[in-house]
Amino acid sequence: MAIEDVDTLVVGGGQAGLAMSEHLSGCGVPHLVLERHRIAERWRSERWDSLVANGPAWHDRFPGATFDMDPEAFPPKETIADYFEAYAAKIAAPVRCGVEVIRVRQHDGRPGFRVETSDGAIDATNVVAATGPFQRPVIPPLVPEDAGLLQIHSNGYRNPRQLPEGAVLVVGAGSSGTQIAEEILQSGRQVYLSVGKHGRPPRRYRGRDFVWWLGVLGKWEAAAIEPGLEHVTIAVSGANGGRTVDFRRLAAQGMTLVGVTQSFDDGVARFAPGLADNLAQGDADYLSVLDEADAHVARNGLDLPEEPEAREIMADPPCVSDPILELDLADAGISSIIWATGYALDFGWLEVDVFDEAGQPKHHRGVSAQPGIYFLGLPWLSRRGSSFIWGVWHDAKYIADHIAIQRNYLSYRPGAHGTAKPHETLGA
Repeated sequence: MAIEDVDTLVVGGGQAGLAMSEHLSGCGVPHLVLERHRIAERWRSERWDSLVANGPAWHDRFPGATFDMDPEAFPPKETIADYFEAYAAKIAAPVRCGVEVIRVRQHDGRPGFRVETSDGAIDATNVVAATGPFQRPVIPPLVPEDAGLLQIHSNGYRNPRQLPEGAVLVVGAGSSGTQIAEEILQSGRQVYLSVGKHGRPPRRYRGRDFVWWLGVLGKWEAAAIEPGLEHVTIAVSGANGGRTVDFRRLAAQGMTLVGVTQSFDDGVARFAPGLADNLAQGDADYLSVLDEADAHVARNGLDLPEEPEAREIMADPPCVSDPILELDLADAGISSIIWATGYALDFGWLEVDVFDEAGQPKHHRGVSAQPGIYFLGLPWLSRRGSSFIWGVWHDAKYIADHIAIQRNYLSYRPGAHGTAKPHETLGA
């Protein structure tokens, strides 16, 4: 069987892969996009039923297409998946669905890579890993599988009806854990929410969404996480029309807050002290955004309405002032644990020397340490906005330009008439 040959192979047909395809086409780079399931599959089958985007429709999109809905609303997950499918058709992206990449290895003694797929082998000069940040769900090994509890990761949660009768412990209070916990609470269940350190920005302030404030304050362009915040989750939500996450409000509605889940033994879960400190840290993050926003308004003379009530913080509920440090799950009636504990990268299929000792890709703005290997769609690839829909589009442009420049270098022949010289690709 003949081995297919492509210039650039893009692995992944989600937002990163489609953005990459658009820019490669714009640069005249022949390419193929492989997707093991359907376009934007994770939006369809690896998220809960009521999920909406964390940013409004006017912002969380590609520059070349808007959502057919209220621009201030938050698109549901199916709408987002349909958006990407339509976008792929609009740009005529060469996407091949139902093909899984099994292994990528560098050729011996010549440029390029042999790519083994479920549909045969492909030779590629360049490979772009556009599989995104949500690759392998992580469940801490705290509660044994035979503990008599239903345990699922947030990517396996769909709705409260799939859970057995009884109370629910949700571990992780970032965007996913908070939204899931609130939905289960609204269904009439007792919910315990394990809250660690977190950022808690306002959803809206002085008539503008949080994403707008990040933009005008220059925070989307931050090139690196501030030291000490590498593992701090962000609690922001577009659910219920979009409103600021307020853990004390959730407690007032009947949710029980606990600290970080530390251990489990003989049916008893133990939680770290410091819940009040975690909430206070979230408050400080929240108020700092308000302070910066107010300073920006004053400095630029903007006509935005004042909102003094936004600074009102509810008193700590009893579960915070007198926190639960140990909880017998059976006595509490808890029958399910939902682990909203994030994801790990999984590049086991990429057998090339581009990873550090911790398994993290070595790259600069997605251009790896090994020529021909690229990464796209990872958090903080080039800036804070890199893993968002609009951010990945801009990152893809940088990578496509890099690939086009390298192609021109490789095609250069001294004295050949009509051949672009390398300096011409740099806009000189």
